[in-house]
Amino acid sequence: MFKSITKLAPFFLLLWLSHAQAAITISSVRIWPAQDYTRLTLESKQEIRYRQFMLKGPERLVIDLEDVELHGELDQLAAKVGSDDPYIKSMRVGLFKPGVIRLVLDLKGEVKPQLFNLKPVAEYGYRLVLDIYPAVPADPMMALLSLQKPASTATEINSTAAASSSAQAPDGLEALLASPKVTAPPPDILPPVDTGVSIPPQSPSKNAPQISVRTLLIAIDAGHGGEDPGAKGRGGTYEKTVTLAIARKLKEMIDDTPGMRGVLTRDGDYFIPLVGRVEKARQVHADLFISIHADAFIKPNARGSSVFALSGHGATSAAARWLAKKENEADLIGGVNLAVKDPYLARTLLDLSQTATISDSLKLAKHVLGELGTINDLHRGQVEQAGFAVLKSPDTPSVLVETAFISNPSEERRLNDAQYQTKLGRAILGGIKRYFAQNPALSKQKMALTD
Repeated sequence: MFKSITKLAPFFLLLWLSHAQAAITISSVRIWPAQDYTRLTLESKQEIRYRQFMLKGPERLVIDLEDVELHGELDQLAAKVGSDDPYIKSMRVGLFKPGVIRLVLDLKGEVKPQLFNLKPVAEYGYRLVLDIYPAVPADPMMALLSLQKPASTATEINSTAAASSSAQAPDGLEALLASPKVTAPPPDILPPVDTGVSIPPQSPSKNAPQISVRTLLIAIDAGHGGEDPGAKGRGGTYEKTVTLAIARKLKEMIDDTPGMRGVLTRDGDYFIPLVGRVEKARQVHADLFISIHADAFIKPNARGSSVFALSGHGATSAAARWLAKKENEADLIGGVNLAVKDPYLARTLLDLSQTATISDSLKLAKHVLGELGTINDLHRGQVEQAGFAVLKSPDTPSVLVETAFISNPSEERRLNDAQYQTKLGRAILGGIKRYFAQNPALSKQKMALTD
């Protein structure tokens, strides 16, 4: 018997060596915690086969990885879980049985996990991505109301300020003026557009809701994030870093403006799908959507700021078409679960509301471009249009601002300068104010109702 086993030993050794050589090596592990969701990424040179299931009492998520090598980067995974992670309490990684590595995630509560594979793209190999969402997503409107400014009254920009030269500094614009409450007519006779004529107050009925002159909400979208770094400057600056810094400064300025409130689509280093950015703005009924980016080109001498709006009839230039294609690839790089349907893909035709929104977007873009021209060269002297996915809101005027070329060493240095970031924020806010001066939003149907 012993001799028989001895004779078979080389065979078993070959089987073991074959399996060892076939084991998939994890080349990189990353965790991106955020209030929206926590993402865990395992990167390798081969696609990983997996199985997952949930356990109760306490809440745990179990993931079995087939034919994956335990050592190396995978050894570091558990240590990457921070105590401030909103959803993962701790993690254990170990050999469950031959050929199977088991990950056990101890959770802080009920969650909705999404686990999916991504094909190689850009600098990434195969990626196994785990997105951990809360079982009950936070209500963005309630979160916004909890942060509402105590004495926030809705406002209008003085029309005389709107007529001032665009070369004047945004600080020269007069403060927004508080407006009185007006009684709302029944919903079926609300004016569909702003007529520019003030509606005199009417005697309210007992049960009629009133429209409170409300705070103007500006959605500020810091481009890229997390798995999607965006462009990279020659000095090593990532686009996702400077866009978030500028977005935060712009939000501070908007919050300091009477009658305005800024809402960030992301406030950390994590990835948000393009449609998710649009949806966040719509959930809070944003009046405007500003997406902030830092352009890049193959030649380092390209420079200047640009502003783009959505196009329903093709791009206005080859450069705009190229840029839209590049920005729309953010979902491929950042990693989107293709099983989750995009509600905007069904919009094959632009309806009338979308056409009107594009018209307003062009007005906003023109004002923002004019203000940016006071602090930086303009890459092109006019607003351009293309099929940017992040601008496809059917009812919110939306623009994409390329603040500068991060691929230009001189502009990269400026983008990293806090004072210049403030100037960019002030210029964008100046354009927003000028837009509202000529396009008051007070008669929109999207107003807060009070009993």
